[in-house]
Amino acid sequence: MKLLRYGPKGHEKPGVLDAQSRIRDLSGIVADIGGDTLTPAGLAKLQALDIESLPLVDGTPRLGACVGKIGKFICIGLNYSDHAAETGAEVPPEPVVFNKWLSAVVGPNDDVEIPRGSQKTDWEVELGVVIGKGGRYIDEKDAMSHVAGYCVINDVSEREYQIERSGSWDKGKGCDTFGPTGPWLVTADEVADPQNLKMWLDVDGKRYQDGSTATMVYKVAFLVHYLSQFMSLQPGDVISTGTPPGVGMGQKPPIYLRAGQTIRLGIEGLGEQQQKTVNA
Repeated sequence: MKLLRYGPKGHEKPGVLDAQSRIRDLSGIVADIGGDTLTPAGLAKLQALDIESLPLVDGTPRLGACVGKIGKFICIGLNYSDHAAETGAEVPPEPVVFNKWLSAVVGPNDDVEIPRGSQKTDWEVELGVVIGKGGRYIDEKDAMSHVAGYCVINDVSEREYQIERSGSWDKGKGCDTFGPTGPWLVTADEVADPQNLKMWLDVDGKRYQDGSTATMVYKVAFLVHYLSQFMSLQPGDVISTGTPPGVGMGQKPPIYLRAGQTIRLGIEGLGEQQQKTVNA
């Protein structure tokens, strides 16, 4: 299934794509795409539905983030060997973990704001992993049973805030609008191998990122296991798993975003996003 949320900001309704890629309304079945809806029991309930009998949504409404009421937005840094090389960094001996504030989360096609005074706002196409079954101290061999599905994430990053100013990475990663998520959550049963997905990102029609989840250093199963050693993972938590090479910081010379540009990005089988950049 491809689960989504549609409608005005703050008033999104749950939906699902039918076989003709039309949006069907789920608001008579579930309150939102998140939490209990994403548990194994919740997804089984949706899988049993006759999708074609659900109300058809007219037009092309705005899409919100595909997960509602996200509990934790956990991100992994330097998790692609080829991306680490382009930044001049060594592959870390353990995953680099940081957070996006939930106020960063927006829809897949919403505007991305360049923070006031920013000179180094950058792009990163990433595979998002959405937790469906909660747990702590999860064995790696059992980790994939905790995954509800996958989505596209643009891990927008302000490199000066992230790297050049003191403190953690978080303040360069969690600015408002820095977490476009969606267009939909593709349930795990429809993704044969999350470690073999092509991914790409363009800015103003120029291809900058053209990679694959195959070059991930720490794979999805390990990341779920690893993170669960430090925190409980809960239904609706999102893990953004790192980016392949081609970010602006890695260009020679570096290239960063400015207002008035168009970002397009996608992952094989998971859909595409498109954002306009605007000044905050």
